[in-house]
Amino acid sequence: AVKVLTTLRNHWKKTTFGVCLLSWGGNWLYGRHCDNLLRRAACQEAQAFGNQLIPSSMPLKKATVFLNPAACKGKARNLFEKNAAPILHLSGLDVTVVKTDYEGQAKKLLELMENTDLIIIAGGDGTVQEVLQELADANVNLLSSCVQAVFSKIPIGFIPLGKTCTLSHTLYPESTNQVQHITNATLAILKGEMVPLDVLQIKGEKEQPVFAVTGLRWGSYRDAGVKVSKYWYLGPLKTKAAHFFSTFKEWPQKHQAALMYLGPTERPPEEPEEKPSRPPLYMRLYRRLWLYWSSPPKEIPQEVTPEDWEELKLSTIELSIATRNRQLDLTRTEDFMDICIEADTVSKGQFVNRGSQKMRDPHTCPEGSQCIQASRCILQLPEGTEGSFGIDNEEYEAMPVEVKLLPRKLRFFCDPRMREQMLHAAVQ
Repeated sequence: AVKVLTTLRNHWKKTTFGVCLLSWGGNWLYGRHCDNLLRRAACQEAQAFGNQLIPSSMPLKKATVFLNPAACKGKARNLFEKNAAPILHLSGLDVTVVKTDYEGQAKKLLELMENTDLIIIAGGDGTVQEVLQELADANVNLLSSCVQAVFSKIPIGFIPLGKTCTLSHTLYPESTNQVQHITNATLAILKGEMVPLDVLQIKGEKEQPVFAVTGLRWGSYRDAGVKVSKYWYLGPLKTKAAHFFSTFKEWPQKHQAALMYLGPTERPPEEPEEKPSRPPLYMRLYRRLWLYWSSPPKEIPQEVTPEDWEELKLSTIELSIATRNRQLDLTRTEDFMDICIEADTVSKGQFVNRGSQKMRDPHTCPEGSQCIQASRCILQLPEGTEGSFGIDNEEYEAMPVEVKLLPRKLRFFCDPRMREQMLHAAVQ
């Protein structure tokens, strides 16, 4: 033993390196073991759904999975196959996987919509928007029916595999373990609890509409946030570095625009999910004949009330238009989106510090900002305006746009605990 200790002391550099290597290896193996235990527990829970008896006349539920293999720096496919796919297959679902890694899939997506009971989007924020956009681009004439009829009826599941997964904060509890986060999201789809989410329809003068479930950002914080990855070599300081070097541009950075908006709209009552049974054929024929022979009622002209538009000239360091999906209130009586106009009188130090907060929560509205609740707005930009919008973390050319709120147009599966928290918070 003395000889061993003497050898270790004489070769302390190698000893230190070996201890560090063994510690790292042991921690890695322990992490792999814990992940396997999480997967096993999730598969056992999914097996309980698969063992449920169903009548022989009832077909299996069909699930269409839209998987983006490029998400999470190309790791999404492996993450899905190891953590989510076994749970879905054990649950008894008839699963069809569609990879969204090439353009021109819109027609195929619409064909699949006719024969599916639920949609599962596996990826990040960009994948959610891509699926919405491809369905919209498939046929402009069917745009409204595509969004309102198809997506309003077919429930949607979201498996967070991307680098940015904003929806997961609303739908699932926070988790530092990626495997646990993915398995919890997949099991939530099987449990069947759902929440309605709003959608923003963003339309330029000539472009086709773009749909967003999070929101639109335009300003200096967004521009600096896009460049954070360029300073990867600075490690934890890369965020502050990107915002610090951004201040070397013309300062203060002001974005001029004109904004017109309409206030919140009253939320209509919930429609019953189960429609009344169709009456017999003879009753339908009788009603049609009665309507045909009866005299048409006199139409009473209705006065059309003009829309009460508010107009505002703004100068801001950043403008954001966001849905209320992050602060979901299932009992609210009005539908609106949040417009945040941040003051342009920000010092360079405040800009750098606030930039780190914006990276964690892009649509946070700091003190001193002007907050507006609107159901519809028109953003007019001066001619020659350069730069880009960030729409659900995807980049689009900045241009005059009309943003319209489509309230409760998507039904997403969520963790039952999150739904209970929303209802409990609403009661308080």
